[in-house]
This record gives sequence, structure tokens and C-alpha cells, in this order.
Amino acid sequence: MNVLAVLRPASGRLLLAVLAGAGAAGAGIALMATSAWLISRAALHPPVLHLMVAIVVVRACGIGRGALRYLERLIGHDAALRILGGLRVRVFARLERLAPAGLADFRRADLVQRLVADVDAVLDLVTRVLLPYAVAALVGIGAVALVGTLLPAAGLTLAAALTLVGLVVPMLQSAAARRADGRLAPLRGELATTTVDLLHGLPDLIAYGSVARRLARLDEVDARLRRAEERSAAATGVSAAVTALGTGVCLLVGLAAGAVAVRGGRLSGELLAVVVLTPLAVFETAGTLPAAAQRWAGARAALRRLAEVFAAPDPVTAVPDPDVVPAGPYTLRLENVTAGWAPGRTALRNVDLTLAPGARVALVGPSGSGKSTIAALLVRFLDPGSGRVTLNGTDLRSLDPDRVRRIVGYLGEDAYLFDTTIGENLRIAGRDASPDDLRAALRTARLLDWVDSLPHGLDTLVGEHGLALSGGQRRRLALARALLAGTPVLILDEPTEHLDEETAAALTRDLLAAAGDRTVLLITHRTDGLAAVDEVVTLAAGRFCHSRGDRPASTRSRRVSYSAAEMTPSAP
Repeated sequence: MNVLAVLRPASGRLLLAVLAGAGAAGAGIALMATSAWLISRAALHPPVLHLMVAIVVVRACGIGRGALRYLERLIGHDAALRILGGLRVRVFARLERLAPAGLADFRRADLVQRLVADVDAVLDLVTRVLLPYAVAALVGIGAVALVGTLLPAAGLTLAAALTLVGLVVPMLQSAAARRADGRLAPLRGELATTTVDLLHGLPDLIAYGSVARRLARLDEVDARLRRAEERSAAATGVSAAVTALGTGVCLLVGLAAGAVAVRGGRLSGELLAVVVLTPLAVFETAGTLPAAAQRWAGARAALRRLAEVFAAPDPVTAVPDPDVVPAGPYTLRLENVTAGWAPGRTALRNVDLTLAPGARVALVGPSGSGKSTIAALLVRFLDPGSGRVTLNGTDLRSLDPDRVRRIVGYLGEDAYLFDTTIGENLRIAGRDASPDDLRAALRTARLLDWVDSLPHGLDTLVGEHGLALSGGQRRRLALARALLAGTPVLILDEPTEHLDEETAAALTRDLLAAAGDRTVLLITHRTDGLAAVDEVVTLAAGRFCHSRGDRPASTRSRRVSYSAAEMTPSAP
């Protein structure tokens, strides 16, 4: 990921922060130098008026240093947080565009780590890497010029020490700690993933006596992370020692060379104090550079992990000038479609399927037969490798994916319920929905009586993942949300998964009844309880087998299919 592209949105504020930081550090150096001259001069008991200018400068530098440091922190953090917010939005938007097909190679906990910790590393990049280096470069040049003017030997020594501390030490430290720092971000992601897996699977692990083995795995990951952090900390300690050594050398050289210059009459005694003590203030700023270089190594690893998210191939391609979505009623067709979730892994081959307006089709097949792949193609989570998917004859690849999803709704088998209220979970499908709209959706999903019986009604919390609800209630609430979206085509993917036969049959009847006049594709591995559908399509071994459902003819919508070439209607 290009660092300049990340920083560009707040470049003006970063420049102001650098100037304020340089002013604060310069004021600190001026305070030290002026104080050294003032104390040395005052020791000679001159008239107090001779000291007034220096006294005023000391006061001004003391006040200015604090004020400028405050401005630097305020402006710098404002810029960093603006960059942070913009980058996090970009990463989330990218994840939204990739989900779900494009995230198959990522673990959920690792994605959270990238979205949170890796994006937060950009804050360190701005406030603890770029700003310190820019400020140190400006004040270092000024301090070397000042000391070199007074005593060239001390100026050269200060320049060499600053080069050592600001460039050589960070380069050596980075080379020594690159392997450790480059592993920190991935190890933190692995630790988060292992912890989440342990917590989510804890009941099963306890039941099968596998907790100890999973804890050992967690300890092993934690130990590797700790060793990497220890190597990084050791490098930091060596850098601090070199910085202290450089400071001491500057003081000793300045004192020795200054004493010779004072004895030879080339330097006054008051300015000797300036030459000796000024490096102390300079290294107060330069001493942060090794740590900044180490943070740069960690931030660079985080940026690489973020770049992997942005570099992931799009599962669907959005055309720059999409076609206008055709008017309804809508007919969806798969025409000789071959598709898979990853290159080289084909889930469907040469498949044809038609969903006519108002049709209710059950797609039945064993796990892994490609049923969810068909759903992903219809809702445009995935594009076909060959063939095409059409909406009223228009290839979905020529349409805006978001517009397609306003027509084709999807209720997945793992429909997510957020840890908030029933009403807020419903409003995900319609932000401006009124309480009456919410109640109507719940009534259609046959959940309103239960919600009305709750003390807090729509304001009832559902818990994490909806665990405060039963399995059937979670399914019905997810259905109510899908109905609230108002899409004319609805795909129900394994809506009765993990339910007993009686509950599954009742829920299937209610789901189809709640769908009303919508076109429905019911994806299931159950072959019973499908009396209310028009057609049962069995997917097995890459082939479709069609059979008529038991829905009464008087209640069936007219099945309309279209020729791929002529788009002329014909009854089946």
C-alpha cells in the first residue's frame, strides 16, 4: 500500500503539525542554550540590564515550547485520526465489496485484526514515525549549524552522532528486528483467530475432552508472539544504549574541544556552556528516532496486510457505466453457467435454470452440490466463469451489483443477528421503516404475537448472534428482515437447517406463505414438506432433475420461460 496515498487526505494538517513540532523542539533547544549562556554570564555578576534580553528569551521559549507542543499534538492527532477514519472506511468498504466470495482465503478473526489493529498502526505511523523524523531532521540541521558556528569540532561531532542515532542505528535495528516485527502482526492475527475459535467451540471442545489440546495450541501461538516481542524489545534496548552513548560522546567532545578553544581565546566561557549543553536538548528529540524506526517496521507489516485485502481479486466486476435495470416482473435465468468460488475449484458446470415471475422453486441437493453457489450467482455475490446469468434478458454483469440486490433478496442459512434490539435488527433492511412497517413484517413472518408478549417489545435485546432467541425465532426474525427489504425475488438458503422435522415443515410452510406473490427459490437438502412449491429441482452430479410440486394449480403463478435468443414467452 502506498504510504503517500494514505497520508494525502491530511497532508496540509501534517505539514502544520511538523512546523509546530519543529517550533516546539527548537524552543526547547533555544531554552537550553539561552539558559546555559544566562547562568554562565550571571556567574560573572554583570549589570542585570545586560541579562534582561536573555531572561525574556528564556521565558518566551518556556511558554512557546508548551504552546507549540500542544498545537503539534492537537493538529498531528487530528490529522492521524482523519487518516485513520478514512482508511478504516476504505477497508470496510473493500471488505463489503469482497464479501462473501472474495473472503474465502481469510479467517474472520484475522479480518477483525486487520480492520482494527492493522488500521490503528497507521496512527503510530503518523504520530510516532513520520512526525518525529520530520521534526528531528529540521531541528537537527539547525542545532548542528548553531554548534558548528560556535565550535566546528563540536558541530561535526554532533552531526556524526545525530546521523548515527537517526539513520545508522535505526537501519541496523530494523535489519536485526525485521523478522520479529514482520511476524508481530500475523502472529497477533493468528492469536485472535485461535482465541475466537476456542471461545466459539468451547461447548464442543469440553464435550469431546479437547480443551487441553486447544489451550496448548493457544499457548504455543502466544509463546511465539512473546518471543517476537522480546526480540523487538531487545533491539529497542540496544538502540537506547547507543543513543545514550552518542549523547555522552557529544558532551565530552564539546567539553574537551571547548576548553581548548576557551584557553586559546577562540571561544568565550559563556558560549562553552552553550556548546556543551545544547546536545542534551537535541538528543531529547533525536532519542525517539530508533523507537520510531522500530514502529515503522510494525506499521509496514500492517500496511502489507491491508494491501493484501485491497489486492484480493473482486468476485464480481462493477462496470463503470452500468445498464439500466429492466422493469418487472422479473425472470432470472442461468444459461450454461459454470462457476466456482476460487480458480480451479468448479462448483457448477453447464447449468441452466429459470425462475419465472411468481414461481416457487425448490432446489434440493446434498451439501457441496453447488446450491449456495447458485444463490450467490443470482444475488451477484459471484460472477460465472462461463455462461451468463440474466435478469429479463440482461446479463447481470452489465448491471450495478447493489441494484441487483434491491431486486433479488437473500436469506442465508447463517443470517446474522446483531447484538441489539429486535427493531434495530429489522431496520438493517430499511433504515427509515416506521414501527408499523416493522410490525407488518413481523406479522407476515408470524412473529408479532411473540414480540407483543415481550415486556420491551421491539426494544428487546436479542443477544450476541441472537442467542437469546430460539432457532425458529431467529429464522423468522431474519425472514421478517428480508421481507421488510421488499425485494420481488427472494432466495431462502437452507432456512430449516438444524431444526427438527416437524418444526422445519411448519417453518417452510410459513416462509412460503409469508413470501406472498414474490418469486421464491427455496434451497434445502430436505425432500419432504415441499407441497407448496411449483417445481422441485434436484442438483446432483452436475445435473438437474425437474419434478412438479404439489401446489394446487389454482394457486400457482403462470410459469413463463424465455428463449435465450428471441426472448419470446412460452408456457411450460
